[in-house]
Amino acid sequence: MEEIIQEDKSLFLYLNNLGDKPFDQFWIIVSDKWIWIPLYIIFLYFLYKNYKLKSLLYILLFTAIGITVSDQVSGIFKYGVARLRPCNDPSLQNLMRIVKCGGPYGFYSAHASNTFFLATYLSLLLKNNLKWFPYFLFVWASVVAYSRIYLGVHFPMDVLVGAFAGVIFGIIFSLLAKKVIRKQTLQ
Repeated sequence: MEEIIQEDKSLFLYLNNLGDKPFDQFWIIVSDKWIWIPLYIIFLYFLYKNYKLKSLLYILLFTAIGITVSDQVSGIFKYGVARLRPCNDPSLQNLMRIVKCGGPYGFYSAHASNTFFLATYLSLLLKNNLKWFPYFLFVWASVVAYSRIYLGVHFPMDVLVGAFAGVIFGIIFSLLAKKVIRKQTLQ
């Protein structure tokens, strides 16, 4: 395990040090959840165009529950695993670029989990109607996830585990939403 952690730190240092001061503000904005509100409105529009109102309400309910679960489970892991964020790791202080820092622990990334949840969830709900949409969603989720490494708040493993968790939650909640919508449609 120690070898994996060392490799993770080395990869982090490589990716983090690719950054440059003129780009810091861009990556801070990418990492901010509020900047994406216009994109969320576009997602809502696509759902509205492809589902009836009652189905859309169920989809939004499962979206809210799924994001909450995705976010809260990452918080349980953060304090359960208690792995320091890179910006809080004394062994990395003089080797990395710290653009931003969060709480003490970072395993695993809630940003990665939440964006990959949305990418998976929406891809599975809209894949038949918008063939290009899943590609866009996963590129977007990957860019947001990388921003966490750039800023110095997560190791690559934090981001990968967060992405994996988000995909799993996205699959589970899309299956639940489809089941409820199918049942509601049959009635």
